[in-house]
Amino acid sequence: MALQKTLGIYGGTFSPPHIGHVSAGLAFLRQLKLDRLMVMPTRIPPHKPDGGIDPIHRLRMTQLAFEDAPEYGETLFVSDWEITRQSVSYTADTLRFFHMQGYKLYFLCGTDMFLSLDSWYRPDVIFSLATIAYVRREDETPAIRQMIEDAKYNYRIKYNAEPVEIVTKPIDVSSSEIRAGLESGGDVSGLLPPAVLDYIREHGLYPPHGKEESK
Repeated sequence: MALQKTLGIYGGTFSPPHIGHVSAGLAFLRQLKLDRLMVMPTRIPPHKPDGGIDPIHRLRMTQLAFEDAPEYGETLFVSDWEITRQSVSYTADTLRFFHMQGYKLYFLCGTDMFLSLDSWYRPDVIFSLATIAYVRREDETPAIRQMIEDAKYNYRIKYNAEPVEIVTKPIDVSSSEIRAGLESGGDVSGLLPPAVLDYIREHGLYPPHGKEESK
């Protein structure tokens, strides 16, 4: 009997996708030796703001962010599955669909999302269909580490879940900080893949305050 193929799903708003996203996605793919990774921008994110950016722009930026990875187009793909659906992007619904395709599922989230999973839509479905992987930065404080351990214990007791840890080098960057930098006219060139920054400038995304965004 053939072994069940593993599929990792890395969802998010990616508004904009930055070097931390790329680092986390590649670590997820490589450390778990996934057969396939889908990076999946949301259409209507239930948890995080998207900066008011059209989903098609966020999809294209995400493609540009990951296209230089050696695995791109081989085992790493950027998926429009959630964006093409005319509804809020609930992780439980996405996992149901891909579980029905026969994959063994892994779902990647950052520390902040990992700590809040219990409040998401249908966490019981999420934990039953996928192994949750979370990103642990090497420079996390003892307080954050304890919060993670407490969450892991809670998920183990409530959902019989065994989350797995993805270790990455510390990259102090967030999409909200980048948006703020762009809107204030700051220099964020070291935080974004060059192709993403070029796309943002070409389409007038996240314009400095007082200027209209190009649609």
